[in-house]
Amino acid sequence: MNILLLGSGGREHALSWKLKQSPLCEKLYIAPGNAGTSECGVNIPLRIDGDFEAMEQFCRDHAVQLIIVGPEDPLVKGVYDYFEEAHAKNPFAEGWVGVIGPSKYAAQLEGSKSFAKAFMERHNIPTASYKEFTDVNFDEGREYLMNHALPVVLKADGLAAGKGVIICNNHLEAVAEFDMMIHQHKFGDAGKRVVIEQFLNGIEMSLFVLTDGKNYCILPEAKDYKRIGEGDTGLNTGGMGAVSPVPFADDVFMTKVEERIVKPTINGFHSEGMVYKGFVFIGLIKVDNEPYVIEYNCRMGDPETEVVIPRLQNDLVELMVATAKAEIDTVTIEQDPRFAVTVVAVSGGYPGDYIKGYEITGLDQSNTDSIIFHAGTKTENEAVVSNGGRVLAVTSFGNNASDAVAKSKGLLEGIRFMKMYYRNDIGYEFAETN
Repeated sequence: MNILLLGSGGREHALSWKLKQSPLCEKLYIAPGNAGTSECGVNIPLRIDGDFEAMEQFCRDHAVQLIIVGPEDPLVKGVYDYFEEAHAKNPFAEGWVGVIGPSKYAAQLEGSKSFAKAFMERHNIPTASYKEFTDVNFDEGREYLMNHALPVVLKADGLAAGKGVIICNNHLEAVAEFDMMIHQHKFGDAGKRVVIEQFLNGIEMSLFVLTDGKNYCILPEAKDYKRIGEGDTGLNTGGMGAVSPVPFADDVFMTKVEERIVKPTINGFHSEGMVYKGFVFIGLIKVDNEPYVIEYNCRMGDPETEVVIPRLQNDLVELMVATAKAEIDTVTIEQDPRFAVTVVAVSGGYPGDYIKGYEITGLDQSNTDSIIFHAGTKTENEAVVSNGGRVLAVTSFGNNASDAVAKSKGLLEGIRFMKMYYRNDIGYEFAETN
């Protein structure tokens, strides 16, 4: 089978690493990919943020039969719908399977915070209480904020590259941020509508579900670390590391999650006629042993993919085909029982300003328990250089969190690029109990 994978980060390197292991994968193309994905397949310089016509032509020219979407942007812009329509008008290659991902309408679960909150409200899925405001009712929103319990959470309604959530600890700060989002366009069009939400105090984790829109299977869970500084301090990032499994997600808690959140979510897709064939990321928070939904994403998370996919023992291509053919209920998920930890190496200055183009050395290291996934890298004059804020993710297996972290850090100690930084404490809250 010829497969096209969309994306260029650590998530896509992990997915391509797994896809190439399948005997069903004949040719793997990654658009646009990075220096790491080029070792798994062929990188293709295609724009994936809306130029679907060029993507369609490539698929026809190269007999692509399956498209797997890594990032959210193509999904929110309707890549699934485009290819369904294109195939109906002029069928693709024999054996065409389709696009793994939700329809444009269903992708609003990630593309619009207010859409997602209303969906949860309709289906009685536990989440924080909220209200939404725009410029039209700005004064009402300001008064609402001034009387809201603290802390209070402000979320840009649209996609803001993971940076559209602000937690405020006093009312004046909250009103100032609200004004910056609505009137000063702090997050561009994403902040034209703002969701003001109750703050939930607990511990977070990420759950990944694979669904055909009616049936589902649950993949290995994970916990990521967003803050740039050790001890979860400093600015939010796209993710500085992740662990899987999550020790506090015991059988009792996960039964609550499945009954109260997963089943109502998938049943909601089905009852509302949402077309959804792909990954559902459910951001959870555990509050006094009870699960609540923080957010939905309509794809795999990053860097969680880098610990979830290595623990997944199923053939990923088989899972994708079963999803597209609405046969996911025939699948039993198999997991590596070991602990996996990924530690992300970033460019100095990230998540603020940083410099690209630094040569990376030490990538030829290897051991049987570790994998180096590329994120923001590219090949330049036969050298691998940095090409983003998050540059590498090193994933290792271990008997516990401490063991796995030590292996990842051991590999990172042998890798060099200018102003490289990584957190030494990923999985810190589990280190003493495993």
